[in-house]
Amino acid sequence: MNKEKDTYLTIDKPSPEILYKDRKSKFFGYVFPITTEDDVKPIIEKLKKQHHTANHVCYAWQLGTDTIRYRANDDGEPNNSAGLPIYGQIQAYDLTNVLVAVARIFGGTKLGVGGLISAYKTAAQIALDEAEIKKKIITKLYTLTFDYKDMNSVMRVIKQKKLDIVSQKLEVNCTYVISVRKTKANEIFTIFNTMQYIKIKD
Repeated sequence: MNKEKDTYLTIDKPSPEILYKDRKSKFFGYVFPITTEDDVKPIIEKLKKQHHTANHVCYAWQLGTDTIRYRANDDGEPNNSAGLPIYGQIQAYDLTNVLVAVARIFGGTKLGVGGLISAYKTAAQIALDEAEIKKKIITKLYTLTFDYKDMNSVMRVIKQKKLDIVSQKLEVNCTYVISVRKTKANEIFTIFNTMQYIKIKD
């Protein structure tokens, strides 16, 4: 039975810096949590300042749970010799909402494309091993609108189904935003949708 996936793996905080050496070249590896593509540029710029002698700061990122977006960047290394091997490790660890970056300081010996692929892959792997990986639940938000008199009926379902109230506004009528685990979303929508005086929308 193909159960719909409602969890994903990510990190909450940046990993410690790691150093991998290959024939005198130094590869500094990092993993960062990101929530949007806009998070990437400032992190890479900061790494370039931090490693101002680095010849390349290569990276890959992945975002999303339903719709996956990703990018791999070789930053001047031969095509597909850095960004894609780094991205391959993000996939191997089954992570999303992460950026993995590797800064390389050239040590005087050329590694060749095969050597670069291996070095960037290894540096990314060591960095990911150092990262604190967390499992998170994919949720869906619904907005409930109802009168005060229906508060008990709504709260009964929320408690029974162990739902989280993200925000609430109690004015002329009540507006709750609730967070529902993805696999339970249809069931919860149906329950509230069949309750006569309660409006539910996503």
